[in-house]
Amino acid sequence: MGITKKIKKGWLNWLEKERIHLSRPDAPMHLALVGLITGFLAGGVIILFRLIVENTQDYLLPGSGSENYEELSLIGRFMYPVIGGILLALLFYHYAKNLRVLGIAKVIDRLTYHQGYFSLRGFMLQFWGAAIAIICGHSVGREGPHVYLGASISSLFAQSISLPNNSIRTMVACGAAAGVSASFNTPLAGVIFALEVVMMEFSLASFIPIMLSSVVATSLSVAVFGSQPAFIIPPMNLNSLMQLPIILVLGISIGCVAALFNHMLETVSRTSKSIEIWWKLCIAGVIAGICGMVQPEVMGVGYDSITVLLKNPESFTVFALVMLIGFKLIATSFCVGLGVPAGMIGPAFILGAAIGAIVGMTVSFTGGWTPNDIAFYALLGMGAMVAASLQAPLAALTAIIELTYNPGIVMPGMLTIVAAQLTSRVIFKKDSLFITMLRTNDQDYQVNPISLTLRRIGVASLLEKNFVRLPRVISRKRAEETIKLDLEWIVISHNGRPSRLIPMVDLARYVKLSTEGLDEIDLIEIPAQRLQIDPISLQSNLLEAHIKFKNGAESLCVVFKENKIDEKSRIYGILLPDMVTAAYRV
Repeated sequence: MGITKKIKKGWLNWLEKERIHLSRPDAPMHLALVGLITGFLAGGVIILFRLIVENTQDYLLPGSGSENYEELSLIGRFMYPVIGGILLALLFYHYAKNLRVLGIAKVIDRLTYHQGYFSLRGFMLQFWGAAIAIICGHSVGREGPHVYLGASISSLFAQSISLPNNSIRTMVACGAAAGVSASFNTPLAGVIFALEVVMMEFSLASFIPIMLSSVVATSLSVAVFGSQPAFIIPPMNLNSLMQLPIILVLGISIGCVAALFNHMLETVSRTSKSIEIWWKLCIAGVIAGICGMVQPEVMGVGYDSITVLLKNPESFTVFALVMLIGFKLIATSFCVGLGVPAGMIGPAFILGAAIGAIVGMTVSFTGGWTPNDIAFYALLGMGAMVAASLQAPLAALTAIIELTYNPGIVMPGMLTIVAAQLTSRVIFKKDSLFITMLRTNDQDYQVNPISLTLRRIGVASLLEKNFVRLPRVISRKRAEETIKLDLEWIVISHNGRPSRLIPMVDLARYVKLSTEGLDEIDLIEIPAQRLQIDPISLQSNLLEAHIKFKNGAESLCVVFKENKIDEKSRIYGILLPDMVTAAYRV
């Protein structure tokens, strides 16, 4: 029993030291460990999700392949999404409570306003909700659920061992990167996506853990699913500078469709706000079923259709591609807008590939063009559509390079992406689809440089430890002994809780000037500068402390859990407003 207690005590002491290390804005070795752990956790969850979804699809769908919805009968293409909508309605009716938005939009929200805290309920809803939606052929992607699952499993682990909030934020970003990396075997795209879309900042301290997490998750994915790129296509390059005007037109066209996609999604989401979630999910199933009956290629994630567009684009006519774009826009806007818990990146890839193929087919009438040239424009369209829809140009460009192993796409891809993004954002004033989803659910996204800086630093890294904790009433002898300790502050406890903070110099002055016969000293009554002191958790970051000061707190004492304080609670240190201000003015 004694050995067990020693081991437990040793573990708790080690964990406490690690928490304090991780609260610092730059702790590379500790953050590297965080990245490794996150990579294993997130990569394992993504692999489990993919195995369940793809094996179930193989079992249920006719023919070979996990996305062969085209071979379903007409009634089958209608009933699959309808049954999926009913199952989702039952799941959300019984377990969702007030949880409505999931996917990448929810990750951004939790990271921005909730210190990266996720719930187990949200994790389970995303896992099974996205699995049902994809298996049943809803027009959605798997990448959004992967990002959410990677971020939430990382957050849940960090919460279970009470890591500081600034490191929880880093783990969430690591989990998001791992989610993208394990989806496609695209480690670099995962890193850039986490920084550009999820964290919306490029911080040197974040690179190391996010890169390690991405590498580990990709390695696990390769071990299970192999190292082949998602889309195996021949090398593609810009054949002539005469293609640049065509590429520019493609980018502008993509930007217009991306703005339309954003507008449709926003309209559906706003219009349906008053409808109960279970009815919305049933309606989404019916609409997806109708679209699937007319255009079966819109069903599921749709990577089989992208593969055909890239390898054999001549198997599609221009009319068929226009139909695919139209019904994909309708099906995805209603599925995601009505609350189906899945992603939008996969549909964006398909829309972009179809638009690019149309442009390629149009110019091919001038003669001398090959199917490979049409596929070249389809690939450019994929990157441009994702960039314009998500407002993530670097992540989109990196993704299409890693997805196809086609470095020749870089220069024309950059031009297409710039044209598409400027069209969508500047001309049509559209934000990313994720920000749009948050705003339509009354969850705005606002950040500033100060808040970004303060989020990266934990309160444990900036503590004033030059203090002593005393009860309200002390003897003169104890006061004289305390003064000799050469400390700066006194934390006054009243009824077992920290109550006031006074400078030690004020007590020293009072003792020096008071009469010798005074036996007891009431620290609340003596002439002194007194600050109201409020508790803050050791896990908190400086942004949380900053908010408390803005709301009227005069000083803060750092404890393990701020809602569980008594006379035995350890005070790790104190914080003053000037200390927080100095942190972002450096």
